[in-house]
Amino acid sequence: MARLNDHYLKLAAGYLFPEISRRMDVFTSANPDAKVIKLGIGDVVLPLAGAVRQAMHDAIDEMATTEGFRGYGPSEGYDFLREAIAENDFGKRGVRIDPGEIYASDGSKCDSANIQEIFAPDATLAVTDPVYPVYVDTNVMAGRTGNPDDGGRYAGIQYLPCTEDSGFMPALPEEPADLVSLCSPNNPTGTVAPKEELEKWVDWARANESILLFDAAYERFITEDHLPHSIFEIDGARECAIEFRSFSKTAGFTGIRCAYIVIPEELMGRDAQGEQVPVAKLWSRRTNTKFNGIAYPVQRGAEAIYSAEGAKEVQANIDYYMANAGLIREGLSRAGFTTFGGVNAPYVWLKTPDGLDSWGFFDQLLEQAHVVGTPGSGFGACGEGFFRLSAFGIREQVEEAIERITQRFSA
Repeated sequence: MARLNDHYLKLAAGYLFPEISRRMDVFTSANPDAKVIKLGIGDVVLPLAGAVRQAMHDAIDEMATTEGFRGYGPSEGYDFLREAIAENDFGKRGVRIDPGEIYASDGSKCDSANIQEIFAPDATLAVTDPVYPVYVDTNVMAGRTGNPDDGGRYAGIQYLPCTEDSGFMPALPEEPADLVSLCSPNNPTGTVAPKEELEKWVDWARANESILLFDAAYERFITEDHLPHSIFEIDGARECAIEFRSFSKTAGFTGIRCAYIVIPEELMGRDAQGEQVPVAKLWSRRTNTKFNGIAYPVQRGAEAIYSAEGAKEVQANIDYYMANAGLIREGLSRAGFTTFGGVNAPYVWLKTPDGLDSWGFFDQLLEQAHVVGTPGSGFGACGEGFFRLSAFGIREQVEEAIERITQRFSA
């Protein structure tokens, strides 16, 4: 009988979001007439922008001809998309990124999970708490951790608490770490690291020869001009950081799948002999071995968000979601809830009322208000006593959800 990877057996029985779906399915089966409003999983609801749709239609028509047909494309992405990204996402903010340093993929979740493959099995880790579960779970699967304790924290990972008292900003690690996962705008807290915070991290990473794994999937939702959108806005970051970006939430690509990762040519790691090796060299090798690239029509659709019409339409969708975030934040605040986020991110982070734990509030919210959110404890021990609501919803449903919550709960 084949031997399994025992490291998978260290994981909690169910990944956070499938567990939410399971509980919701149990409830709706028992209460088929209940009108459940989902503000839990961060999935978009608005249609694709017209410019994106047209570009994808045109690409399909192009491939319907002998002259325009395309088979396998470049694993790292077509030049037209990489060049559009470099110019619009970075160049216009004064950040130097070469198109060759950009690698298109089928999602930031995959990139965040797969990046660990190119680092040593005994690489040391630091993650914020609360944290997007993928950062932790994939390293557990790879065998970099021990077993979890009663609070769900794995031996071998350095956890960096993000608490209300610290403004949900992590302190620098007390011990060296090869890899540090950071996320700004943060999922789940909705907070954004200011420039001075990122400067501290870059200085620390360079001094310790560490690599920052910087998740900027929600950067397009930043509304305050003084806040950085990219780790590469910080001097020295090209020597110590990798950045993850996604079209999923910004352009409605959750069902189409397209994202990218940025690995600067200056970024180095060390081999077993202590010699420096470009990190991008390993990522390119992994990509070309395991991935055949994103579909040509999808990449044309992604390129279209940078056109004048596409940018306007995508921004309108972002504005819609951020208006939802404002309604959630303001409605809950008026009802006495303590809230965070929702200004520069599409998530509102709130304290659970009446001393309820996170899953207890989830169950009561579902049973009494027929609203689904995400328990903070699902993101880590420091998320206990908190709850995340997503702004990705139809306006009328968001308004109704807030009315139901405020009628049935008092903080």
